[in-house]
Amino acid sequence: MDVIRCGWVGKDPIYQEYHDKVWGRPVYDSQELFAKLCLDGQQAGLSWLTILKKQQNYEAAFANFDPAIIATFDDDKIEELLLNPGIVRNRLKVNSIVKNAKGYMAYVEQGNDFSQFLWGFVGGEPKVNHFTSLAEMPAQSIESEAMSKALKKLGFNFVGPTICYAFMQAVGMFNDHTTDCFCYDLEGARKG
Repeated sequence: MDVIRCGWVGKDPIYQEYHDKVWGRPVYDSQELFAKLCLDGQQAGLSWLTILKKQQNYEAAFANFDPAIIATFDDDKIEELLLNPGIVRNRLKVNSIVKNAKGYMAYVEQGNDFSQFLWGFVGGEPKVNHFTSLAEMPAQSIESEAMSKALKKLGFNFVGPTICYAFMQAVGMFNDHTTDCFCYDLEGARKG
């Protein structure tokens, strides 16, 4: 018997594993949230599968998404990154990760918790939606619009409301597994 997954998954085993073990599972670690937000920004105009296949290359190129290290990247380092065939070599996108790291560091150096900040947009715990098909799923929400505005005020970019909504789905702020998907009711994927 075939496993029923969300309609966007398809047959690619990398995508299936990501859906089954990562997507929609609540993430609370600040650095992991920062990494995922940056990767979602890299997706703009591309498929998520493209970025997913390059994730390890991004981790190697960007110091495992350690914001303290990335915030120190200078013009020479950016030029080096733009020669790296393992990542998307788009100057705006590469610069966005550095810019986001600087925004992250400025925020946490004031004694703030990045995870609490992001999770605050959904009241601190996952919101469970009850979508029966992809057609019902929005591209953005009131929460993602608010998150986008707040992140931009902190100096982040490539964090529009659609990117923020995809991020919120991926890190479990919204459980947007369709109700027929085997992950919908899994412990950890659904709260509430």
